[in-house]
Amino acid sequence: MDARLVPAALVAWLSGFVAVVLPVRLTLGVAAVLAALSIVPVASLCRERRRAHSGRPTVWPRRWFRRRPHSVRSGFRANSVRGRHRAGRSDPPAAAVLLTILCAVAVLAATAGHVHARSSGLLPELVDQRATAVVRGTVLAEPRPVLNGPVWQAGPRYRVLLSVQEVSGRGKRAVAEAPVVLVGPAAWADVALGQEIEVRGRFAPTAPGDAASAVVFSDRAPRTTADPQGHLAVVHALRSSLRDVTAGMSPQAQGLVPGIAVGDDRALPEDLRDAMRATSLTHLTAVSGAHVAILLGCTLLVLVWLPRWARTVLGALVLTAFVTLVRPEPSVLRSAVMGAVVLAALALGRPARALPALCAAVVVLVLADPWLARSYGFVLSVLATAGLVVLARPWTRWLSHVLPRWAAALVAVPAAAQALCGPVVVLLTPAVATYAVPANVLAAPAVPPATVLGVAATLVAPWSPAAAGLLAGIAGVCTWWIAGVARFFAGLPAAQLPWPGGVTGMLALAGATALGVLVLHRARQPTQGVPSRGLWWVPLPVLLVLLLAFLPGPVRLVGAWLPGGWPPRDWLAAQCDVGQGSATVLRSGPEGAVMTDVGPVDGGAAACLSSLGVERLDLLVLTHAHADHVGGLPEVLDEVTVTRVLLTPGSRPAATTRAVLEELAAADVPVDR
Repeated sequence: MDARLVPAALVAWLSGFVAVVLPVRLTLGVAAVLAALSIVPVASLCRERRRAHSGRPTVWPRRWFRRRPHSVRSGFRANSVRGRHRAGRSDPPAAAVLLTILCAVAVLAATAGHVHARSSGLLPELVDQRATAVVRGTVLAEPRPVLNGPVWQAGPRYRVLLSVQEVSGRGKRAVAEAPVVLVGPAAWADVALGQEIEVRGRFAPTAPGDAASAVVFSDRAPRTTADPQGHLAVVHALRSSLRDVTAGMSPQAQGLVPGIAVGDDRALPEDLRDAMRATSLTHLTAVSGAHVAILLGCTLLVLVWLPRWARTVLGALVLTAFVTLVRPEPSVLRSAVMGAVVLAALALGRPARALPALCAAVVVLVLADPWLARSYGFVLSVLATAGLVVLARPWTRWLSHVLPRWAAALVAVPAAAQALCGPVVVLLTPAVATYAVPANVLAAPAVPPATVLGVAATLVAPWSPAAAGLLAGIAGVCTWWIAGVARFFAGLPAAQLPWPGGVTGMLALAGATALGVLVLHRARQPTQGVPSRGLWWVPLPVLLVLLLAFLPGPVRLVGAWLPGGWPPRDWLAAQCDVGQGSATVLRSGPEGAVMTDVGPVDGGAAACLSSLGVERLDLLVLTHAHADHVGGLPEVLDEVTVTRVLLTPGSRPAATTRAVLEELAAADVPVDR
């Protein structure tokens, strides 16, 4: 396995991840320092080259050499570890260091340019002022509903990604070039991909490092200034025609056929969406590397009779057209660049190696768009591919001793992807998908036909809806199986095991996964059908995961050891265990909170506030004067500072209400009833 590009890819990724939140001058300063440091490996390489030309031997440590088997084509054997550069010797370490430094410098310089372009002009000024302005731009993605909007909003809200071209506000008008997220009313549900629109809205800043420059909130309908043009018009026509063809099909087909074919899962039923999330099948509607591999593989197979250059050119055209059709999402971009590397290897007549191709894809994409380094979709896509490249083959070889070869590969592929993606998924959903591997194994056979038939239906739909309906109907049979698998496993007990969220949960799951992989690696292979004694270690990591998932004691014990401890530092809400009664805490600042009820006497509400790090209650809400809701008030008043209290206007029970008012008056706390 050729891992020479791995350090360069990791450093380039880290450089992009950090540089998007740094000031431009600091980024350029770091790039200049690294560029100056590159003199050291350059000097080392030049010295080695002079020695090679002068005939003087160069001694390298033995660990820097790797032996290669005898090559029939070259007719030599790598059997020397001293002397001039020979085939059996690995590249000198200075070359790897130089490549890593150059990748970091390139990413830092490119990111500084991107950040400077975004932070200059009228747009960032309006964002900082949270001003109301008129925005004109192009729709880059279909509108999607805001699922978790405030309940008091009148009607549904939709989220649209815009590429801003012009902005005007505060008496100024200027050209701009930046992506923004627009949140608007139901009228935005009908905007088309590629439309140029104009709307007035209020700017709000995004979090540091966010791919979007700002969020624009608007209560107005968009005003269309131009219809989709060029390739976006074609893409919009194809995607709209596919939605029209599948409109009369079953609910699962309406969502999954366009979702698997072109990534349009807006019609996916919510229960099916939740089931796919619980079984780690959401990647099927994200148009990941599997879809690119299926279509590119089918294309090259059909064109096998053509010359090599013709296959390469047509494969590149198909790859470009598919990326344009499904829209350049992070996973699609990563897969497309890897596909381009494969095509380049085909053109040169050399075998494509997956790991160098993945590393090259990471470096190129982070150079082009450094905000991808912070995209969860991009991270999951790269990790899943790395799992397939690094772990799938040895796991298949290990499992083939107890399963048929084809079954071992079918199990090893999703298991390898799940092993590396699991810790990142925990950051999004604090749970572990118990049946992810069997669900992916059973759904896998239906994915290739659903993908190919769905894409074919998309291409045929604008010209022959009847033929497209037939193709989509057959694809719907395949998606029926996928939906059935997702719903079956999601309905089983413990489909999602609770897991600590945040960095603590990520590190815990990564540690358990690493332990499991290490145990499998250390276990000796069976010999002549006799299981190895070393395999008795295999159930231990599984047992550890089950203990951490089911028992709250180990969860809190591990959480106390890992960074952040328990409760997590970034907690938002807490339900205090006060026994009979209620005590809920909502965070309102680093040391402040809003609390609803305080539980009964000796219920532990004060201890709960102390463990949460709360020193001040900005507001205490007492819903009613029953003892199990207000009994813990004296201990809370002694523990923290209470700024204000909201108390029900009722006067029953009279004795408890009177006692509460006296306690608050004695503590000099204002009361609103």
